[in-house]
Amino acid sequence: MGNFTIKIKSYALAHKIISTTILIVILFLGSWAYGKITGTAGETRYITAKVEKGSIIASISGSGQVSALNQIDIKAKASGDIVYIKAQDGQKISAWGLIAQIDDKDVQKSIRDAEINLESAKIAFEKFKIQNSEENMNADLAKAYDDGFNTVSNVFLDLPEIMTGMNDMFFKSVSATGQWNIDWYEAQAGNENSEKTKIYKQKLIDSYDVALKAYDINFDNYKATSRTTNNTTIENLIIQTYDTTKLVSDLIKNANNYIDFVNDLLQENYYTTPATITTHKSILSGYTSKTNTHLLSLLSIKTSIKDYKDAFLNGDLDTQSQILSLKQKENSLQDLKDKLPDYYIRAPFAGTISVINIKKGDSVSSSTVVATLVTEKQMAEISLNEVDVAKIKIGQKSTLAFDAIPDLTISGVITEIDSVGTVSQGVVTYNVKISFDTQDERIKPGMSVSAEIIINEKQNVLVVPNSAVKSLPANSGAGQKGENYIEILQILENKITKIKVRIGISNDTKTEIISGIKEGDEIITRTILSSIIKTTTAPSLFGSPATTNNRAR
Repeated sequence: MGNFTIKIKSYALAHKIISTTILIVILFLGSWAYGKITGTAGETRYITAKVEKGSIIASISGSGQVSALNQIDIKAKASGDIVYIKAQDGQKISAWGLIAQIDDKDVQKSIRDAEINLESAKIAFEKFKIQNSEENMNADLAKAYDDGFNTVSNVFLDLPEIMTGMNDMFFKSVSATGQWNIDWYEAQAGNENSEKTKIYKQKLIDSYDVALKAYDINFDNYKATSRTTNNTTIENLIIQTYDTTKLVSDLIKNANNYIDFVNDLLQENYYTTPATITTHKSILSGYTSKTNTHLLSLLSIKTSIKDYKDAFLNGDLDTQSQILSLKQKENSLQDLKDKLPDYYIRAPFAGTISVINIKKGDSVSSSTVVATLVTEKQMAEISLNEVDVAKIKIGQKSTLAFDAIPDLTISGVITEIDSVGTVSQGVVTYNVKISFDTQDERIKPGMSVSAEIIINEKQNVLVVPNSAVKSLPANSGAGQKGENYIEILQILENKITKIKVRIGISNDTKTEIISGIKEGDEIITRTILSSIIKTTTAPSLFGSPATTNNRAR
């Protein structure tokens, strides 16, 4: 054995190239076999991430040049009459110094009205909370069931009399012939009207049979029930009594129709109306009045019980609605207060008032140039399209960068926005002036500048990568087009679930999620399709599973 080993070693040393080649072939074949056994060819992989809380800044960008003339036209932000002018031509003025004041009586009145509305809403909300407390709602519902039992009791003070009276009126005899009254009426109509008479007569008989059957069952249930019986039984008894009373009301109506038909025939033939008909009509009138009153009472108590039960079910929703209404009034008040500073025209930064264009008593609007301010501050003039300019306002912050000075980035603030755009080849643009917060001697007039204007910023909100947010295509079903959703990978269930979400602000990389998912959820940010499987099973919206095989982070 030892000689054999020595021979192999000697052969290997003498044939190094061949040995190396054989070793490489063995390693390659082993790697290939391992890949065939453990590889993921044909599988779809998913890149995932966890939903986190963070900050998000939404901005828009524009480009332009450093202005050669450091002056701006100061325009009014509100409409009204000028009541006070403080600045004069050639006067130096500090940042946010007052130039003029617009009459603000109307907005002050609106603020007072909004404050009253808010206080009224707060009082109404406190009353709502008291009225809709669990204790009061239970008491109201209990009283409704007690009132319902009383209403049923009142009905059965009259229904036995009515059913007995209907039986006596038509299915007993008051004549010497011994005929039932229902047949006596038929005889009064005469043979020539027998077919029509039989129709009215049969309707009366059928309605009596139906009403009597319902009444007997209902009356037995009423006798077996007390006000201490459970609420479900009492509620069923109220509904049953309402249905029975409707049947009795229909019976009375058919009886009136039958008697009226016979009486009309008698009068057509100039016969005097018999006393029996007059008596029966009078009795039926009293029955009609009683059944109508009971129907209204039963319907009212049915509605009350349903409303109280719904109040329990919708309590949280009603509370949220009240809170939302209160919040809307708070927002309305704050909006008015936010507008109040617009009635005080101020210098956005320090400088010299070169000219005042107004006088006391003049009417101004948001397009009126009130004064021109000259400053030592440098400014950038950029252009924005009509979509972006609608998102910005004076006073918003901006970050400025310069092509000629790559290592310089400074902050600025919007000081002027054109109220009228410039149209060029069908495209509308607006000039925007941004004053520099920092002066740098390297910045020269005419230099190219790019600006990122911050239009919204939120802290501690749910954010996800933009690639995770998807929307339904244009051919989606009604009510779904344009809705957004996020896919969640559920490993244990081996499925993908689509969750509808409501989105907030977004930027180039992240999107705010307002509702639909929570912090820590594992979401799919990217799907990697294999070279073999070109398509994936598209699950139906919001909840249907899709087969998954593997994931990668």
